[in-house]
Amino acid sequence: MRKKLFEIIEVADADNKASQLYDTFMMFTIIISLVPLAFKTSNKGFEIIDIISTGIFIIDYILRWSTADLKLKTKNPLAFVIYPFTPMAIIDLVVILSALPFVSNGFKVMKAFRLMRTLRVLRTMKLIRYSKSLIIILNVLKKESKALSAVATLAIAYILISALVIFNVEPDSFGNFFDAIYWATVSLTTVGYGDIYPTSSLGRIVTMLSSLFGIAIIALPAGIITGGYLKEINNQNNKNDDDD
Repeated sequence: MRKKLFEIIEVADADNKASQLYDTFMMFTIIISLVPLAFKTSNKGFEIIDIISTGIFIIDYILRWSTADLKLKTKNPLAFVIYPFTPMAIIDLVVILSALPFVSNGFKVMKAFRLMRTLRVLRTMKLIRYSKSLIIILNVLKKESKALSAVATLAIAYILISALVIFNVEPDSFGNFFDAIYWATVSLTTVGYGDIYPTSSLGRIVTMLSSLFGIAIIALPAGIITGGYLKEINNQNNKNDDDD
């Protein structure tokens, strides 16, 4: 019985209609639960959505906890102790707690109600569990983690170096080093908000060079992820062909 339940609440196989239905229902619930967050004010309808969606999330959490040994692929009873500390289980718990009235009321007293409201946005993370497309992207990120880490290291180093250069070239334009880091990040991504900018000729030259190199650095992860995604799709198609 528990094995059948586990197969339903996990990501659907092509031939498991019950699991596909469950995934679709949960994705629909998650999306609907996010609707109240798009409004500054609340009403009775939004409160009902919160109550129903939170109840569904609690049931889903209990079902997953009850099949923790199957999820972690072990018969050790410690699986039920370990599961609540797994990444997705923590997200599930935070989502549930952020919607419970007594928790929200407690945080209102602490002047942090907006934090609890913001934490509900973590419900979007739950979509990862039910969307095959998102799972493929996560697999790509895992397989290409070394290449992406190298690019991230390069980007961080470039931001820090650019910030140090511009901070010393134009100290009057930047109140502190964090402003220089903010400028370097914006220049790296070629966004250019225009709220902080150099005024001297040398500072503008540094900005131009930073933007040109930034284009090359920003293009690297896009190429890595796209290549990995196409490779993962081909692997999935080949696997399906072998199964057929």
